[in-house]
Amino acid sequence: MSAASAEPHPDGLAGTKPQGGGSWTRSRWLMLIALVFAAHVALLYVLGGRKQIVPRAVTNVPALRLADHSSELLALNDPTLFALPHPGDFAAAIQVPVSVLKQPLFRWTEPPGELALSGQELGTVFDEFMQTNRFAGFELQLKPPLKLSTLELPVQPAPAQNSTLRVQGELAQRQLPAPIDLTNWPYADVLAPSVVQAVVDAAGNVFSTVLLSPSGYDAADQRALELARAMRFTPSSHLTVGRMVFNWRTVPPPATNAPAIP
Repeated sequence: MSAASAEPHPDGLAGTKPQGGGSWTRSRWLMLIALVFAAHVALLYVLGGRKQIVPRAVTNVPALRLADHSSELLALNDPTLFALPHPGDFAAAIQVPVSVLKQPLFRWTEPPGELALSGQELGTVFDEFMQTNRFAGFELQLKPPLKLSTLELPVQPAPAQNSTLRVQGELAQRQLPAPIDLTNWPYADVLAPSVVQAVVDAAGNVFSTVLLSPSGYDAADQRALELARAMRFTPSSHLTVGRMVFNWRTVPPPATNAPAIP
């Protein structure tokens, strides 16, 4: 027996089944897979249903429908609805015939025409319109209005017809038993009041007199002092000091005969 024959064959002896559990060849695996696939197809064919496939009806789904030109809501979306004439606008509703303008030729000249009105009547219509639209006149007040002021003069009491006596100070609280009649002085000017300060005792007698403000006429001042000393007031419990104001009234002096001019 040769050396080549002594080596073991991978598949054992030719034509004999290898002893023990040897590995499968690729051909045997492919044949097993093909048998399993064929058995699976046969089972599907035998056990599978043979009813015809019918599609299910579609319900409760949104539907899409194209609107035609007769829809009013679709016509409102037209941007030229109120800008351009349409067959359904108010002109078509009242069936107003629309005049078709003829396009002039390329070389077209306007026919001559004369004005129907004369030159004097061109502004008559405008003048009549302005007569019915008159506006109230507005005067600009550039200067403030004048404020008229009235002269308010103090109302002076009417001058007394005779000379008067006014007692002031604490002496005014003691009354005279009888009014004193004062005469007017013949003088050519106005005399100032003769103011005499007097001190009266409790019995009402005047025992002190002082001329505080002369009148400018000595005879009137002396007469004021004499009258002040001769006055008698109502009795009181204490001495009283006051002022006597003699308001003299003057009268024009009598006219004298002027000397003859030699």
